[in-house]
Amino acid sequence: MLAATKEISRVPLSPSPSLDAPVTTVSPAVEPVPAPSTPTSAPHDQVLDLPVKELTIALEELNRAQREVSARLSRELDFPRASLGALRLLQRCGPLQVTELAHHLKVDLSVASRQVTHLVDAGLVERTACDDDRRARSVTLTPEGRTKVDETFHLLLSRTAETFAGWTADDLLASIHQLGRLTEALSRA
Repeated sequence: MLAATKEISRVPLSPSPSLDAPVTTVSPAVEPVPAPSTPTSAPHDQVLDLPVKELTIALEELNRAQREVSARLSRELDFPRASLGALRLLQRCGPLQVTELAHHLKVDLSVASRQVTHLVDAGLVERTACDDDRRARSVTLTPEGRTKVDETFHLLLSRTAETFAGWTADDLLASIHQLGRLTEALSRA
């Protein structure tokens, strides 16, 4: 799932004087005042500083690798990347209103509406009236849409199995656990 065709090199961390050095302010008749990161808070900052930077870089690399994998999959299937996400969400959640789709995809309502229109035009989803409110519309997969999302997910599973073939079951389970924690933390941010 995260295999990238090119190896992503990690950029070594180098100190940046403008970001890492304590800042002082000087007023005409007063001694320099240390910035908030005084020696009393420095040990905590130093402990977190490097791991937080490394985590930030690792998350950027993960995001980049996911985009690359998604783009390759999209090209291979000859289908827009954003539409694949909407189809997969409808497969997992069942019928959704466009507002719910936008919320789950973390996109603006107008973006979700355009995606739905594209999918309707492609015959992969249909808009239906909601049972409890006839004015509201739900979006649901058509049989062709189910076939497309199944084909996509099968290809993704196959690629994921190839990518992680050398990993032990324990490695995979540990990764699943840590990714779950990351996802939860980022969702709350």
